[in-house]
Amino acid sequence: MSSAIRTSSLALASAVLITSHAAAQGTDEGFEFWLNPSLSHDLTDRTGVELETAQRWRSAEDGRADTYFYRLWLNHDAAPGVTVSGAVEYRINDGAADETRLMQQVSARHGIWRTRLRLEQRFVENAAQTGLRIRPRLGVSVPLDEAGRWSFKSDAELFVTLQATSPSGDEGLTGLRTQIGFGYKINERLSLSAAYLRQQDFFSTRPDVVGHAPIIAIDYSF
Repeated sequence: MSSAIRTSSLALASAVLITSHAAAQGTDEGFEFWLNPSLSHDLTDRTGVELETAQRWRSAEDGRADTYFYRLWLNHDAAPGVTVSGAVEYRINDGAADETRLMQQVSARHGIWRTRLRLEQRFVENAAQTGLRIRPRLGVSVPLDEAGRWSFKSDAELFVTLQATSPSGDEGLTGLRTQIGFGYKINERLSLSAAYLRQQDFFSTRPDVVGHAPIIAIDYSF
């Protein structure tokens, strides 16, 4: 890390989200547009801060509210390939309860393998209790050419709820998110990617909900 402002990045993504009930009770779909600008600054050669934001615009007609979040990270390179982080996030859900999250995570690189373990404390407006959730993720990033421009990426993430935000909420394994895709690095600042995302939410009292989203993304750093 350097001691100056390192990078500011802007990610644009569009997705067609298709959700279905596992018991085949019907499907629905909607188009979403995501904007994900962020700014990072190095405090020392191993420690830095990052302001990450996201704006996710959805179709109000299908009942999915627009979502915005603002997330402040403190990152520390604890060892080669290992980063320890903490964050506070404020999430705005139009027409629904807003939420504050505290997050602690460890992420690491092991050759082509990527791992991340995140612990979240969720404070939802008017909720009866604080939600606690663990999110372990395992992924792979494989370069496909000698120049390193093309890459293949895939990951799977579990959502394990230790305590729901309401006494009657589901706990245990409540979600699985998987993603697979390809990326192309045009230059040091601009890259493109195409991916398929699958999100499955598990419920104890009703059928699971499965979401499918083909995603096209542009990432620019300056």
